[in-house]
Amino acid sequence: MKQNERKNVIRKPRRPPPLTKAPTGIQGLDELTGGGLPRGRPTLLCGSAGCGKTLLAMEFLVRGTMEFGEPGVFMAFEEDTTELMTNFASLGHDLKALVARKKLVLDFVHIERSEIEETGEYDLEGLFVRLGHAIDSIGARRVVLDTIEALFSGLSNTVILRAEMRRLFRWLKEKGVTAVITGERGDTRLTRYGLEEYVADCVILLDHRVEGQMATRRLRIVKYRGSTHGTSEYPFLIDEGGISVLPISSAGLMHVAGPERVSSGVPRLDAMLGGKGYYRGSSVLVTGTAGTGKTSLAAHFIHAATARGERCLWLAYEESSSQITRNMRSIGIDLEPPVRRGMLRFHAVLPSICGLEMHLVTILKLVNQFRPRIVVIDPVTNFDALGSGAEVKAMLTRLIESFKTHQITAMFGSLTVGGTPLEATDLGVSSLMDTWLLLRDVQNGAERNRFLQIVKSRGMAHSNQMREFLLTDHGVELLDVYVGPSGLLLAGGAREALEAQERAQALVRGQETEAKKRELKSKRQAMEAQVAVLQAEFEVEQAEVSTTIGQDRTRAGVLAGDRVQMARQRQSDARAAGKTPRHK
Repeated sequence: MKQNERKNVIRKPRRPPPLTKAPTGIQGLDELTGGGLPRGRPTLLCGSAGCGKTLLAMEFLVRGTMEFGEPGVFMAFEEDTTELMTNFASLGHDLKALVARKKLVLDFVHIERSEIEETGEYDLEGLFVRLGHAIDSIGARRVVLDTIEALFSGLSNTVILRAEMRRLFRWLKEKGVTAVITGERGDTRLTRYGLEEYVADCVILLDHRVEGQMATRRLRIVKYRGSTHGTSEYPFLIDEGGISVLPISSAGLMHVAGPERVSSGVPRLDAMLGGKGYYRGSSVLVTGTAGTGKTSLAAHFIHAATARGERCLWLAYEESSSQITRNMRSIGIDLEPPVRRGMLRFHAVLPSICGLEMHLVTILKLVNQFRPRIVVIDPVTNFDALGSGAEVKAMLTRLIESFKTHQITAMFGSLTVGGTPLEATDLGVSSLMDTWLLLRDVQNGAERNRFLQIVKSRGMAHSNQMREFLLTDHGVELLDVYVGPSGLLLAGGAREALEAQERAQALVRGQETEAKKRELKSKRQAMEAQVAVLQAEFEVEQAEVSTTIGQDRTRAGVLAGDRVQMARQRQSDARAAGKTPRHK
């Protein structure tokens, strides 16, 4: 019974150990690859000229040396060491110092195709000896071969070429180094020979394309043996700091929404937003035609944030920072002090300088460097010319999600073209926003007036009234809601005229009231005079009556006394003798 039970026991297969990886240190690339390139295995970087293959490979070595303590060997077949040092010095990489410290080996192997004669077997032993010596001299853990086409330029036999490539890749694996091999892209294949991608464990394709006169660099991981990885195309940026990759898959709607609120900088607008302003980490859309005050509201928002000690980033795509600063002084907002204190940074460029992906990567890189709490993009509609509405919306979706993840409150200015629609643009990004402020410029007679309305504000009670506002020397001033007799909202001259009329009517009513008060006062005084006369007459009559009553009382008292006296007189003799008179 026990033997049968043992036979029926199903053993779970052991899981193979996870693939170890060598981090590249390149922003975004490690996230896409799940930790870096396969350690101890070869990786192929392929792409057309100018896409950044050599730069990415060199940055892999430099960052490995400086950040992860892994020395590296760079073997070039097209550029000599002097050219490499000069070229990468412009990107801030001091290769000469790394070589002097024996952290990096630069080796240039000159191969002249005309000198290569293909006779029998093609021998790579000389290369292996030279490369092995370079690896052993500094204990290298990383190797770059740039480029493989130059190495095999003299071979035309496909069988020999495939065999030598496999031999090269196998030798690199046996050395236990993490290798990066660059290759040029073919016309219809990933590489010129179409063989390298099959023998490499990881293949990364770099692309430099021009669409609508806009140059864009993109990266795609074609394959990665033994590991999951991102499969889409990802934009990457080359600047003075090297390469940075933006992983689109990072927009996963995993941000946390908190209850904290931040002021808009306009107290009466805060009152319209439930009395506290916007939510921290929310996205705010301000739409309106030209001249409605979008930049002014943004300046209020920035000014209030810097006053609280929060860093702010202003991305301007129409005006220079100097022009914005000068214009905002006209409404009483001075942005120069927070710039000097390092609390406000402007990034003003023309939108046509690069494509959507480059703008996205640049913005996120600025955010990572400066760490702002508030970001203003003014206006976001300038991205219209850089791609279709769907492409712009996708770019803004990733941008907004990144802001929310870092709890950055962002304000987006959107220029509308007028008309009755709330949002007369091709962006259609209002659904991405948490709060939507609509600014209108309405003509009344011979003047134009500005109005503000909160179209939506998620998660809070907010005013549904349309408010007129003025741009004054002390900033944006929201006016009280003023509705005329007809029930229509009045503004500007019409409002002032009706207010003047109401003031005149109030003055007339006041004068009539004063006249009635005076008349009433006169009547009161006349009545009081009459009352005084009657009171005097009453008092006279009362005195006379009192006198008469007194006299009557005196007379009655005298008569009573006389009677007593007379009675005494009649009985005086009898009382004197003590005799009582008899009665018959």
